[in-house]
Amino acid sequence: MTAKARPGKTTADEDGASRRDFLILATGAVGGAGAVLSVWPFIHSMNPSADVLALSSTELDISPIEEGQAITIQWRGKPVFVRHRTAAEITAAQDVDVADLRDPESDQKRAEKPEWLILVGVCTHLGCIPLGQKQGDPRGDWNGWFCPCHGSHYDSSGRIRKGPAPKNLEVPPYVFIDDTTVRIG
Repeated sequence: MTAKARPGKTTADEDGASRRDFLILATGAVGGAGAVLSVWPFIHSMNPSADVLALSSTELDISPIEEGQAITIQWRGKPVFVRHRTAAEITAAQDVDVADLRDPESDQKRAEKPEWLILVGVCTHLGCIPLGQKQGDPRGDWNGWFCPCHGSHYDSSGRIRKGPAPKNLEVPPYVFIDDTTVRIG
């Protein structure tokens, strides 16, 4: 007995192969979608909660702050210094040769409106809170802020001028909503 040679695949075999390929692809797609949907609650849990989002920005009425006065507010658990600068403080801050600074940054870049300076009040050396907000506080050699812990001196634009601090006081993101209201964050 001799076996007869089968002449190629039949259409039933081709239909079976294409059906198998479709089932493999469909199963893979459903499994991938299921994996994504099962991971989504975990990813969503990493988003900040509503109470954290509420603290992410704060609005401040600056109308009662008199020229030469400074106040401290809390934003994201950090002190923020808001100073209504005098004309002399603005001139002193703008007349500095930026090339002479350790962390070169112009006053115009640090203060959107020259009369208002808004800074995160945390020393960039070891995280202390510099003095200079209250009347009678030592303000350092440049009439800005002074960190007594290690002797960092900041000028009236919050730029480091003397001492171990490596960077200027941070300027938080802020925007003036109108002439008397600023939103920090």
